[in-house]
Amino acid sequence: MASAAIFSSLRRRRSPSLEAFLAPVDLSDVALLGTLISVAGDIASCFSGHRFPFQRRNSRALIGKVEIFRSMLECLRDSATAGALPPTAVLCLKELYLLLYRSKILLDYCAQSSKLWLLLQNHCVSGHFHDLSQEFSTLLDVFPVGEVGLSDDVREQIELLQRQSKRAKLFIDYKDDVLRIRLFWFLDEFESGRVPDSKDLRCFFVDKLRILDGKSCRVEVEALEEQIVNHEGDVEPTVPVLNGMVAITRYCRFLLFGFEEELEIEIQKKGGKRLITLEIAETFLTVPKEFCCPISLDLMCDPVIISTGQTYDRRSIWRWMEEGHCTCPKTGLLVSHNRLVPNRALRNLIMQWCSAHGVPYDPPEGVDASVEMFLSACPSKASLEANQGTATLLIQQLADGSHAAKTVAAREIRLLAKTGKENRAFIAQAGAIPHLRNLLSSPSAVAQENSVTALLNLSIFERNKSMIMEEEGCLGSIVEVLRFGHTTEARENAAATLFSLSAVHDYKKRIADNVGAVEALAWLLQKGTQRGKKDAVTALFNLSTHTENCLRMIEAGAVKAMVVALGNEVVAEEAAGALVLIVRQPVGAMAVVREEAAITGLIGMMRCGTPRGKENAVAALLELCRSGGAAATQRVVRVPALAGLLQTLLFTGTKRARRKAASLARVFQRRENASLHYAGLGVGYAFASDSASTRNTATFVSDVSLPMSISVSVL
Repeated sequence: MASAAIFSSLRRRRSPSLEAFLAPVDLSDVALLGTLISVAGDIASCFSGHRFPFQRRNSRALIGKVEIFRSMLECLRDSATAGALPPTAVLCLKELYLLLYRSKILLDYCAQSSKLWLLLQNHCVSGHFHDLSQEFSTLLDVFPVGEVGLSDDVREQIELLQRQSKRAKLFIDYKDDVLRIRLFWFLDEFESGRVPDSKDLRCFFVDKLRILDGKSCRVEVEALEEQIVNHEGDVEPTVPVLNGMVAITRYCRFLLFGFEEELEIEIQKKGGKRLITLEIAETFLTVPKEFCCPISLDLMCDPVIISTGQTYDRRSIWRWMEEGHCTCPKTGLLVSHNRLVPNRALRNLIMQWCSAHGVPYDPPEGVDASVEMFLSACPSKASLEANQGTATLLIQQLADGSHAAKTVAAREIRLLAKTGKENRAFIAQAGAIPHLRNLLSSPSAVAQENSVTALLNLSIFERNKSMIMEEEGCLGSIVEVLRFGHTTEARENAAATLFSLSAVHDYKKRIADNVGAVEALAWLLQKGTQRGKKDAVTALFNLSTHTENCLRMIEAGAVKAMVVALGNEVVAEEAAGALVLIVRQPVGAMAVVREEAAITGLIGMMRCGTPRGKENAVAALLELCRSGGAAATQRVVRVPALAGLLQTLLFTGTKRARRKAASLARVFQRRENASLHYAGLGVGYAFASDSASTRNTATFVSDVSLPMSISVSVL
């Protein structure tokens, strides 16, 4: 009779425990009765006085059934037959155990789910209540009421419940369904390009749903986004509908409740942000070890599971992977992929612990990558219209609001611009860029970081690059943040913004000529965090693809910084790729030759680098010999280990590495005594095509192998 299938479509925020689906087979009759009484009592105490936002009648009816069963169980416990129940009664009681646990889960689901989600699932959840009622009815048909010694009044209650259960029909609350239909009406209005009146929205969200402040509205948004993560393709509502609901709720959040809220005081701690109140609270409390990240040893805000099955805080493990590590910090096992799976069960436990001990807990703003994928892949007309309305409200606050409101607006624009080219397009077209530029010089670290990150996210859309570059003073302000930003994250995101903008060839010279830009990137490459170094080296690589930037990069110390970066496995590959482009010009080759560690670093990459890194290293040495003249060639020739490394590459390297190694060997062959040192490379020449020695000068960048990408999922 009972089955766990009822829960397959519930999309619970909290998963049921395993014991919910396991009947207590090893208990004696008395112990079984005690367990059932405890479960029934727990349901009655938790939910009898609870005011459910929806499904009120169904919930009250289910709680009433549980209380009647509790009376029956207590009567059985006190009767003379408690220790010798008929086999049929024992089987029915074990079935009752499952039904009670399922009732508890369903009631908990209705009590804790978001109001909007319960409305959307009104028919489905009503069906679950009806299914439980039918299974209770079947149980009562089988239960041997006359054989277990029940008192007369309890027997009358059971018989009455049995008759009522047989007559019970599916009940869908009319008032709840009217609200559900109203919610879809709002969706249709946005879908048709008509923005509903603010009075209607206030009546629905505030008066009907009792969503009374911006924080509650944000909770609703996050709950709907979580349903997108757990969504199955054949289940209603569809992802586009959910996206529309998220966009409408976000729009109402700012339309109805404004911006003067939820601006937390933040401080820097161990390279990350932490609420002052949370830090103070942790000083006086011992946080359970299971709730602490094994890397940072701090309370986890966003626990995620990696491929080895271990759980870490998202920020800590993300930085660990960004630093180039490919093993699990705790177990040392190889990480098979970089996908991070949210550990929602642990996060819920952490939230419960924080609530019980009065510790502030701020869940992460953004959603994980799967949410972003859904949001960007399934835009609907309604979500686009609602997001445009939200963007208009945010930009109005950027223009006319208080400083605190501007900070909140910049943060929300940053989040809205994380996904979807449509969002990025209309945010820029609505005039956000000038106001974000003004916030770049804000004395507030939070405002500055959000504004530069918003510009980074906007710049991903190709047409926005020109709007940012043409905005008077915007490029200079981004460079100022790169040089003197209040936080590490702001400086890193400024570097990533320059990388994004420098994807357009015409802007590379303008960026390099901006006072302090290249110097700041070079400093970040040498002194920054691993993520900062990655942002800096990718930006420098883009700038190096413009031939007129070579001298500027030498004067600014970028060449020296990239030579030093050859020793950092996280950025060595990109640094070698940039050096390939720089040494193609004689002035660049001479600058690299003057760096004592340059050739040694490239040789080290040929020995221990990644396949792509080895390609770039041997290509840089080849270009150095071609452009640097006899002196540069002589320095390369004198490296004792080069012959063996070239021979290894000729046999085991990638196609491009073999071609470059063969060309470099031929360069040496033309020099005095080359045959003595490289006699063993003859077979390698036959392996490489003769055409490899012909240099293709028509393209400047195509022969450099680099994976160029940036992430807009900023923590």
